[in-house]
Amino acid sequence: MTVRSFPVSPPLMIEAERGAHEEQLRSLFVEHAAYVWRTLRHLGIAPADVEDVVQEVFVVVHKRLADYQERAAMRAWLYSICLRVCSRHRRSRRRRPEDTQAEMPEISVAPEQEQDVERSEARKLGRSLIEALPDKLRVVFVMYELEHMSMSEIAEVLGCPIQTAYARLHRAREKVRADLARQRLARSGSRP
Repeated sequence: MTVRSFPVSPPLMIEAERGAHEEQLRSLFVEHAAYVWRTLRHLGIAPADVEDVVQEVFVVVHKRLADYQERAAMRAWLYSICLRVCSRHRRSRRRRPEDTQAEMPEISVAPEQEQDVERSEARKLGRSLIEALPDKLRVVFVMYELEHMSMSEIAEVLGCPIQTAYARLHRAREKVRADLARQRLARSGSRP
C-alpha cells in the first residue's frame, strides 16, 4: 500500500504564514511597545499624539517585518522606524497647526509630597533640555544615554561612521551641560 502525499494548498499556506506573521507582530508589540513609546517621547512627540504615532510605527513594522533581517538588532531597527515616522509626523503637524488650549490646572498636593514635586520638576527640566537639542544631537543622546544602545548600533541606525556618532554625543552632552548651567544660574538669580 502506498501513501500518497497531498501538497498543502496555496490558500492554506498563505493563511498559515499570515498567522505566523501576526503572532510574531503581536509578540514584538508586547515586548517593544514601551520602548517605542519612550523613544517617541524622547524624540519630541507630544503626549497627546504618542499613542497614535506608536500605532503608526507598528503599522510600518507590520508592513516591513517580512523584510527584516537579523543583521541589525531589533531595537536599532525599531529606532530607525521611529525616526522616520517621527519625522513624517512632524511634517504633517506643520501643515495642520494644532489648536492651543489652556493646560489643565495643577492639582494641589499635600506638603509631604515635596519629593514627588521635585522629581516631577527634574523630569520636566530633563525633557526641556533634551527637546532643546538639535535633532541630530538629540537622537544620539537619547539612544546612548537613555536607551543604553551601543555606539555601533547608533551608527548603524543613523548610517554614519562611528566617530561621527561619538562627536554628536559629545556635542549633545556639552550643550546639555551648558543649558543646565544657564538654567541653574537663572533660577538662583531670580530668588531673593
